[in-house]
Amino acid sequence: MRRDLSIAACITSFMTIQRLPCLWAFLLVLACPLVAAPANVLLILSDDHRYDFMSFMEEAPEFLETPNLDRLAKEGAHLANAFVSTSLCSPSRASILTGQYMRNHRVVDNQRPVPPATRFFPEYLQEAGYRTGYVGKWHMGHEDDNPRKGFDHWVSFAGQGTYFDPTFNINGKRKDFKGYNADLLTDQAIDWLKQVGPASKKGKPFFLQVGYKAVHYPFQPPPRHAKRYEGKKIDYPETMANTEENYLSQSLWIKERRYGIHGIDHMETGALDKDPVPSFDELYYNFCETVHALDENIGRVLDQLDKLGIADDTLVIYLGDNGFALGEHGFYDKRDAFEESIRIPMLARHPKLIKAGARVEKMALNVDLAPTILEYAGVDLPKKPKMDGQSLLPLLKGQKNKKKWREHFVYEYHWEWNFPATPTTFAIRTDSEKYVFYHGVWDRNGFYDLKSDPHERHNLIRIPAYRERILELREKLFDELDSSGGLSIPIRRPKNEQFYDRKLPR
Repeated sequence: MRRDLSIAACITSFMTIQRLPCLWAFLLVLACPLVAAPANVLLILSDDHRYDFMSFMEEAPEFLETPNLDRLAKEGAHLANAFVSTSLCSPSRASILTGQYMRNHRVVDNQRPVPPATRFFPEYLQEAGYRTGYVGKWHMGHEDDNPRKGFDHWVSFAGQGTYFDPTFNINGKRKDFKGYNADLLTDQAIDWLKQVGPASKKGKPFFLQVGYKAVHYPFQPPPRHAKRYEGKKIDYPETMANTEENYLSQSLWIKERRYGIHGIDHMETGALDKDPVPSFDELYYNFCETVHALDENIGRVLDQLDKLGIADDTLVIYLGDNGFALGEHGFYDKRDAFEESIRIPMLARHPKLIKAGARVEKMALNVDLAPTILEYAGVDLPKKPKMDGQSLLPLLKGQKNKKKWREHFVYEYHWEWNFPATPTTFAIRTDSEKYVFYHGVWDRNGFYDLKSDPHERHNLIRIPAYRERILELREKLFDELDSSGGLSIPIRRPKNEQFYDRKLPR
């Protein structure tokens, strides 16, 4: 139950007790903890959007345009050190909705549905009187687009869906659409906001999650933005070059992945990986153009909040479900524990709670979203199943947190039969270091000094001066995994297609 009552609820309470003596009724109404405005929530989730591909970021391509994400950062807070605890679509999305690490919610790949006993935080919002809606990509249970628990309103599609002319499942009924996926999802989101927005002013708050397909591979912008950035200067990452210096100290699987699926010397081009391979530049431009179209649609949703007059009473949170490499270490994908894979964009805005232009430096995780939203809504966190995340609300408000904030987090990824080029990976990341353990491969592990080597070009795992610190982090990593069941790695029956082809070095 919510811990507060709206003005409308207090008036209702007064009307139901009007037969009581007037003085007692008057005192009861005064005792109601009045809330002047609803606590609405709009959660916007993108797919594989890099943390640094927002135009207000210094590292962003000079030509990239994201005025609406820039607006969110200017009017709200930029969580500058945000990460996922597993960089893969379904596990990350499950972490967002459960507030749990993968080792606890057990959604370990993209192929299988969520365990039946799983509880999503929108269920608690429903129980507290919220109207809840989901619009967009779900992707937990690859072939299934049916409505999921926790949502009063449902608009989604099976698996990855398509960028053009999609079929949406709208509250159990499928309907074909013509047009661009992100545009159509935004239309659906706006239509629902028009229904629930006015009611929210009367004490009936809403939660809406919009999950865009963009900018997942294959990157496809709408025709209006196709070739928008073609020919612009690309700053290739220094770790992209196939040189001895880039791979001298790295694990062997990292160089091998260049030639496998998700490597730039292989380049996935379709279900059968048909040649000719598209150029890296074309891939890069398409990514940026798709980001721009995503930003454009985020702007449409924000504008609708303004039109409804509810922007000041709505917590808006934007984040990506994973990071994405664009050439770094020879990759174009995620899954691994490198910074480009695990770092995500995260922005939050609430004009009454968050100071405009705030910057949060503490490490934020995808598992923090559920406890953050529940605290904002005045809903108690469940005792069972327990959430692993911490509420970001004190950080967003600029308050000093009573509890000591995390100084590290543990990353986990389990090898997939479908994409076998990336090994099972466990990592522990602090503010300045990262230790990486690769399970089941005859290879070296990783240790990086993130302050002196932010691009993780030089693996220090065999440098004697770091041995003591490496062992300390390794023990801390495995202590944490062991104490929470993270060492029970599931072996899954092979399902769907395997992309195991490897091209030979040229």
